[in-house]
Amino acid sequence: MPRPKVYVTRRIPREAMAILEAYCDCRVFAQEDTPVPREMLLAEVADVDGAFVLLTERVDDELLAAAPRLRVVANMAVGYDNIDVAACTRRGVLVTNTPGVLTETTADLTWALLMATARRIVEAQKVIERGEWRTWSPMFLTGQDVYGRTLGIIGAGRIGSAVARRARGFDMTILYHNRRPNPDLEAETGARYAGFHELLEQSDFVVVLVPLTQETHHLINEDALRRMKPSAILINASRGPVVDETALYKALTEGWIWAAGLDVWEREPIGPDHPLLALPNVVALPHIGSASIATRTRMAVVAAENLVAGVTGRRPPNLVNPEAWDRRPAAAEGADQGG
Repeated sequence: MPRPKVYVTRRIPREAMAILEAYCDCRVFAQEDTPVPREMLLAEVADVDGAFVLLTERVDDELLAAAPRLRVVANMAVGYDNIDVAACTRRGVLVTNTPGVLTETTADLTWALLMATARRIVEAQKVIERGEWRTWSPMFLTGQDVYGRTLGIIGAGRIGSAVARRARGFDMTILYHNRRPNPDLEAETGARYAGFHELLEQSDFVVVLVPLTQETHHLINEDALRRMKPSAILINASRGPVVDETALYKALTEGWIWAAGLDVWEREPIGPDHPLLALPNVVALPHIGSASIATRTRMAVVAAENLVAGVTGRRPPNLVNPEAWDRRPAAAEGADQGG
């Protein structure tokens, strides 16, 4: 039987490539560390059984129509808002992600962003770099305390729960808002479920960790920002479009809230002319929540394992759309029985 063909849209760690190459014939977009051009992607998937993609690739009806043999899309991420899962399901295309792998690493980064924003770390370094540090003075670069304050977590999934666990060391009052209460989180951390508006109004730090859906698009809008304390800090480590950046700019310049720390943006990548970068009370990162060497390598390995399972007729361990498992093309079912 011929080996499955897969297309990999970016250079990935060698550990993951070794898994793919052991079972598949692979083509890789490896000219440079930038997203594969759309037209090239559409051409490359024409004859493949599987695709290893990143958040930078849009998997939609157009791509699926260009890939009649496609059986598996392995996303190297937990989130999959770059993929039209419903369209994939209609065609019997399996979609996988990498849950659990990046939980602790992303929670670490979320806390780093919170601390840097609260204590004005980046702003303070720039003062030194500009030669503006003249002397010690009582209120020079004073920030917000973290210890003993109230942390509000919007989205109490794996990462939100990990952020809450870290808050215990800072003796914080922990509020959370989720689609449904999380009794395990409450028992472990003492967190209390709060309504959305209650959380915004009572929290000193509002940390956003929800997936991007139609319901969460611009969840943090002008109304939400106006409900926050003037001394509050917003941290977004989920997806950029969850926050209305136009409203956030207004909130930060008019003093509705004190500061914001952002790892994600409405349209990525951003350039140096982005309006929020001009504000001293913004700490900005280039979507590096999961960016540790060990975690990114493990993400690639898990995605590769998902892809190999799917193209060799086995149910992938991290299947986003299990209903598509029953809609596989007859040819694929026959291959499974023969393998």
